[in-house]
Amino acid sequence: MSKLLIVGTVAFDAIETPFGQTDKILGGAATYIGLSASNFKIDSAIVSVVGEDFPEEDLKMLESRNIDISGIEVVKDGKTFFWKGKYHNDLNSRDTLITELNVLADFNPVVPDNFKDADVVMLGNLHPSVQLSVIEQMEKKPQLIVLDTMNFWMDNTWDELMKVLAKVDVVTINDEEARQLSDEYSLVKAAQKILQMGPQYVVIKKGEHGAMLFDKENIFFAPALPLEEVFDPTGAGDTFAGGFSGYLAHTGDISFSNMKNAIIYGSNLASFCVEKFGTERMQQLTKDEVQKRLGQFRKLTQFEIEIP
Repeated sequence: MSKLLIVGTVAFDAIETPFGQTDKILGGAATYIGLSASNFKIDSAIVSVVGEDFPEEDLKMLESRNIDISGIEVVKDGKTFFWKGKYHNDLNSRDTLITELNVLADFNPVVPDNFKDADVVMLGNLHPSVQLSVIEQMEKKPQLIVLDTMNFWMDNTWDELMKVLAKVDVVTINDEEARQLSDEYSLVKAAQKILQMGPQYVVIKKGEHGAMLFDKENIFFAPALPLEEVFDPTGAGDTFAGGFSGYLAHTGDISFSNMKNAIIYGSNLASFCVEKFGTERMQQLTKDEVQKRLGQFRKLTQFEIEIP
């Protein structure tokens, strides 16, 4: 079976949206990526760090999804990373109310020996030096390295981010981040400029407006599925990344044409994530639900047209 190595946060979130709020619940980029990727027949592992306050049952839940947790360090007497945020009425913008790095402040990732030959590496949103450390620990060049990053690292760790970008195959960012990284407003120009920084592919996420895939010659656009209700967008981008990287690990095909399918799978899984708070919906998700919604995506995107 193909191997997917996931690097990112396993954390606590507290979320407030127009539809309600939560106390501390399970969150973190690696958690969402792992749960999403677990919908494919692959071996996956998470590299992360938590405190002694992290519930044993949450680790067991990840393990039950065929996720290797030997790379999740548990720091004795430590406290797990915590983020609290409040979403505005449009659910596209939010305010960060609390960020407590806790054990994440001194995180030194250690890749499990049995995943140093992983086929696909998914680098979740973390300090670029942590992401680079993981790349350097790989004993065999992965078939594909996917990078997620954000504005904060562009503002504060530009040089380190450039080093990581030069070593990855795919970068996934949202439209605002693409514009900042490239200093271009047009997303087409932005993608072409980012491609010159090292990646072979750029995925630009546009939330409820879908996602775009670029290489040096091609562009593909996939819409997001219109949903009746969106409760909590937290983790949707990471769920997308998990579906995208999980599908590519499962198929072993990293061509542009297959990445189109990966974009659809990622969008499909992300559409479930937003239906409940935190990871609840992803933990309940069934194969039948995934297949049924893929059918909805097919109807949404397929059409016949005669070109005179």
